[in-house]
Amino acid sequence: MQATAYTYDPKTRAGSVLLDDGTPLPFDAAAFDAGGLRLLRPGQRVRIEVEPAEGAPGERRVVLVTLQTF
Repeated sequence: MQATAYTYDPKTRAGSVLLDDGTPLPFDAAAFDAGGLRLLRPGQRVRIEVEPAEGAPGERRVVLVTLQTF
């Protein structure tokens, strides 16, 4: 799935992305680290992988953030 980086804190390595429909989804350090990135700037196009959030029916959580390549 594609998204746009919205926020990123280099100290915590967590942030959020905006889906193409404008829905924000937060990501944690584990999702950031899984993508092998070192830095992320707001506005960058990214590829994300999501899975159902535990204990929250209908909610999704980001498990991978990586740069979008064309």
